[in-house]
Amino acid sequence: MKTSDFSYELPEELIAQTPLERRDESRLMVLDKATGRTSHRHFYELPELLAPGDCLVLNDSRVLPARLIGRRPTGGAVEVLLLTDKGGGCWECLVRPGRKARPGDRVIFGGGELEAEVLEVLDGGNRLIRFYCQGIFLETLEKLGRTPLPPYIHEELKDAERYQTVYSRELGSAAAPTAGLHFTPELLDAVRARGVETAFVTLHVGLGTFRPVKEEEIEDHDMHAEFCMISEDAARIVNDTKERGGRVVSVGTTSCRTLESFADGNGRLKPASGWTDIFIYPGYRFKCVDALVTNFHLPESTLVMLVSALAGREHVLAAYEEAVRERYRFFSFGDAMLIV
Repeated sequence: MKTSDFSYELPEELIAQTPLERRDESRLMVLDKATGRTSHRHFYELPELLAPGDCLVLNDSRVLPARLIGRRPTGGAVEVLLLTDKGGGCWECLVRPGRKARPGDRVIFGGGELEAEVLEVLDGGNRLIRFYCQGIFLETLEKLGRTPLPPYIHEELKDAERYQTVYSRELGSAAAPTAGLHFTPELLDAVRARGVETAFVTLHVGLGTFRPVKEEEIEDHDMHAEFCMISEDAARIVNDTKERGGRVVSVGTTSCRTLESFADGNGRLKPASGWTDIFIYPGYRFKCVDALVTNFHLPESTLVMLVSALAGREHVLAAYEEAVRERYRFFSFGDAMLIV
């Protein structure tokens, strides 16, 4: 299949720049993956769209304040975005301006509480950087770092917690698992009161999630790898749901990729952790996930390809065209879709 098969026209004014005042007041398009039929609801109505015995699987990763503004010893400003923890105080980073970050160069952050040395230039232009800290690195990062936002969001976020899910706890993502941003504690309580279980997995989202597919044939795309974990408790809940005939409803493409990476041929899970570069596109046979809560994604992205694998490309693109006509809000702070 061609990358251009997953394109659609999106007016720029439909790209949401700020979150709604209440998380769960976003709109919710419900898409029947078998028929392509759609209906229009609000996210706070989600509990009544689920059935007792279903389970929601949510990604509890928390976004790092991974954007650091520092200075070279000569005084020039440098922006460093932490991408992947390589261990031993070393991180793979995106640096701007890149030409000012050569091996051996040093960067100072804050009043010298944090310093960094560029070790090498990696394939693709990212840098391997070692950080030196007077205290605990993550505490210093919380103090000096800023929340990174996707490149299509041009407004500053007044409250950084609005780019975190209310259930985030495992620090490590460079971007939010945005399908979960619609949930409130009260809505999760209503879901559980409905007889729906909740299970938490972890996938640390990398900025590769925003990387465009440049190859003409999607099969030639090199998928980025991300670290994920499934606990014993999450595996048990998902397996019990399968045993009793309930639906496994993934909240977000990140939870979906985690489940599909570790499920066996019968859709059953064992506790596991590791890196996944699974690339899900039409023709893929889902082993574990039955339904999906997701946002509206960028044209020609791997995320549009994933939802098309679940609901069919024609159904998804028709639903996206309808969302444009109905003036839905798109991308990270936008509205949501439930594929059933």
